[in-house]
Amino acid sequence: MRYDLNFMNNFDKTLLFWIERFIRYKLTSLSNRQVNDKDKLAFIIQSLIKGTKSIDELSIIVKEARNIGLSGINTYFNPIFKLYNFAVKLGLASMKEIDEEFLSDFLASQTSSLSDASKKNHRIALLALFSYIDKQNENADGSSYMYKIELKNWGGLSGKSGTKLPSYMNKEEIDRFLAAIDDFDFTDNLAYRNRLILKIIIYTGVRVSEILNLKQKDIFKEDNVYVLQIKGKGNKPRIVMIKSSIIENDLENWLDIRVCNSDLLVCNKSGNRLTQAYISRIVENILISVGIRKEKNGAHMLRHSFATLLYAKHHDLILVQEALGHADINTSRIYTHFDKERLKATIDLMN
Repeated sequence: MRYDLNFMNNFDKTLLFWIERFIRYKLTSLSNRQVNDKDKLAFIIQSLIKGTKSIDELSIIVKEARNIGLSGINTYFNPIFKLYNFAVKLGLASMKEIDEEFLSDFLASQTSSLSDASKKNHRIALLALFSYIDKQNENADGSSYMYKIELKNWGGLSGKSGTKLPSYMNKEEIDRFLAAIDDFDFTDNLAYRNRLILKIIIYTGVRVSEILNLKQKDIFKEDNVYVLQIKGKGNKPRIVMIKSSIIENDLENWLDIRVCNSDLLVCNKSGNRLTQAYISRIVENILISVGIRKEKNGAHMLRHSFATLLYAKHHDLILVQEALGHADINTSRIYTHFDKERLKATIDLMN
């Protein structure tokens, strides 16, 4: 069913309505292979059909969707959440007051401190939202109001020359971090689980989402290694390995006390899926405990540390690409910037 663009005659409620419909559309179109609670997903979709009273209530529903495995929904919702508050604060009276210039102003003011990757995500989310509204609104005469948003001339992206190098730990810092994992006092009595997660990430370079979505049947032992069957971005499969001596004690002890509501390898105290934010808080607390400070202290930094060390040791981009599950080898090429031995060749250039 289609609706008039401004059918509620109240801008705040109308914009919330269109955002609700768009989020519902994304929830049903994103891959649900990682969803660990199909009944919860059905309940969430029903809640969106009934409608919410505020953008904050909608935010809670989106968080619930992410917690059951639809982590990609945040890529769309977070920028749109900011857009809603930005537009409401300015006191717009009609959906038609939103145009290309308005959205460019929004991006310029709200993303100035973000990385290029985050800026691109904001642009993608806005394009997706207004493309959806273009297709779903309908006037009384059967025509539609068309935004035709492109944001091609938005100058917020700095280009390749402005791309930041990722934060990472050097070998000495990694050794200190690994020692701290075993010594750290985890207050939630789930030390075996937490150590297992952190060791798998830093020793294999898997994404946080990949370990949180890993199923118990997807980890098995072969000789002196554990093999992990990972489902990466776009459900692309790959294999990673880790020496059994590194995780065997934590894995066996965790499995002895594990009580999960699904077949996920790890879960929270309630038996549900852990969040990436929880893992990042653990990483930051351990880093602080050993005096390591980086620009970004989250769990993803462990993946960068693994990749940096892997390239420095083997100088093999194909190996880095395969280990990290990068679709494009140019994504892996960023780690060549940390190869100090190779760069030393430039020192004697003018001699």
